[in-house]
Amino acid sequence: MKNAKLIIFRQVGAKIAYYRTLRGLTQTQLAEKINVSPDTLGRVERGKYNNNISLSMLLDIAIGLNIELATLVTFTEQDREMWPTSK
Repeated sequence: MKNAKLIIFRQVGAKIAYYRTLRGLTQTQLAEKINVSPDTLGRVERGKYNNNISLSMLLDIAIGLNIELATLVTFTEQDREMWPTSK
């Protein structure tokens, strides 16, 4: 389960980086918009934010990017294929 969580955190971070770039924002600009440090946002985007991210921070990021929160936590079948299965 630990490996699956790591992959999911990285996928969420990649989505954040994708939408941030799509919106033409730098990490610094988005970080200022949501009141976190650019270093913190960078760790979130890399899936390295203490292997945990609060719902509150995800909501702030979604609002800062003007996207639905569900966009960050909804995964395609192709995304799910990367998750290890427990057998």
